[in-house]
Amino acid sequence: MKSKSIGILTKPKFPEVKATVHAVVNWLRDRKIDVILDNTSATLLNERGGLQKTQLAQKADVLLILGGDGTMLNAARLAGERSGLGFLTEVRLENLYPSLERVFANEYVLDERLMISSHIHRHGETVAQGVVLNDVVISKGTLARMIELRIAIQGQFVTNLRGDGLIISTPTGSTAYSLSAGGPIISPAVRSLILAPICPHTLTHRPLIVPDDVEIDVTLTSKDEGAMATLDGQVGVALTQGDTVLLRVSEHRTLLIRFPESSYYAVLREKLKWGDG
Repeated sequence: MKSKSIGILTKPKFPEVKATVHAVVNWLRDRKIDVILDNTSATLLNERGGLQKTQLAQKADVLLILGGDGTMLNAARLAGERSGLGFLTEVRLENLYPSLERVFANEYVLDERLMISSHIHRHGETVAQGVVLNDVVISKGTLARMIELRIAIQGQFVTNLRGDGLIISTPTGSTAYSLSAGGPIISPAVRSLILAPICPHTLTHRPLIVPDDVEIDVTLTSKDEGAMATLDGQVGVALTQGDTVLLRVSEHRTLLIRFPESSYYAVLREKLKWGDG
């Protein structure tokens, strides 16, 4: 790759984090790679100059995520408006250094993934917004029996949904919460969004797949304390009756670095344990 700047985002509680960060940073610096540390990584190394995650996402050419899927989703959300930023993911620790060598030798492909742009409106004003890689979940509070949602697509009324909530997912997120709610697995190459009801009161409500160029409006019509909109499992926004969540595909994309021999279906087989036993 032309540029040599790698940003390191670290989840502080994963096992052997300090030793891993130390080893990775030394390895990169030995190869004259420009390393940009987030605050967590800098603290672990007793160095100054750590950056806030948002700043790091704006500066680096590649983000190396030392942590789980949650760390990755957080980084994708923070970098939502930064096109051309690559994420190195799905690499086991024992394969980390050979994988980095291949990145610097340009032996990789970039997978472009859709993101969802969401705006929450209350009395005509935007009270929260965000960009997500996996999903936006609109769900009931812990005490509410059910919530009622009015769903419209491109301004056309679709249905009133009663149940525990609704997941609006990208193809990337189709193997996350949406899958648990009975949603389909969709290849990232299929440019679409999924609306998956959570425990619907009416069993005829089924997951709905829509094109990636539509606007989805979901309005909370019931009066329920504790209803929430959750962005990628990271940020929660309390909803009140009459709030509308507007969702559309973002103009920005997340780019995932993948090696040619690693296919989407191979990852599916491994993650979902297909064919085992």
